[in-house]
Amino acid sequence: MDSSPLIIGPVPTFRARLPPEVDRVLYVRNLPFIITGEEMYDIFGKYGAIRQIRIGTNKDTRGTAFVVYEDIYDAKTAVDHLSGFNVANRYLIVLYYQQDKMSKKFDQKKKEDEIARMQEKYGVSTKDK
Repeated sequence: MDSSPLIIGPVPTFRARLPPEVDRVLYVRNLPFIITGEEMYDIFGKYGAIRQIRIGTNKDTRGTAFVVYEDIYDAKTAVDHLSGFNVANRYLIVLYYQQDKMSKKFDQKKKEDEIARMQEKYGVSTKDK
């Protein structure tokens, strides 16, 4: 038998292939309107290193936040564990951020606001028809 020491190196970790919708950026809905960044870090930081958290503060974005993880696998783990998680009697909705869906909603709202402004400016009402 050989008397040389057995050297054990780092064990390679297997990283599964992720679906295309998985992203490092998460969109969180149904948050309590009053939640701090520290509370968000406590909740989401358990699943990996966080690069940034942005909490919605105006009337249109209250109850929402964006959480950006350093690692995409940590983001996936957070979605798997925190979707439906209860925070102050509210069940979180945690989704992968999808730029095209978000911008379409924003563009639609922008168009609707512009139409309403023009109707008001020129005295046009669609309620009479």
